[in-house]
Amino acid sequence: MQTQKLSISLPNEQCFFIENYQVEHHCKTRSEVIRKAIHLLQQAQLEAFYKAANKEIDDSFDITIRDGIEENETW
Repeated sequence: MQTQKLSISLPNEQCFFIENYQVEHHCKTRSEVIRKAIHLLQQAQLEAFYKAANKEIDDSFDITIRDGIEENETW
């Protein structure tokens, strides 16, 4: 994994949270804590995209699900 070094400024309370989380969850570095937080943000965004895409599905296509299969026929 290619990495890039960033410099960020955070309020003291967020820095304390990161340090406490690092100790409590046995993270090797503060960067690992930040990576976990960003991963959760990415997952939340991806979930929102999937929900939006799911709303775009045209329900009229549901009638094609059983095309060519009789009511009591199974594969």
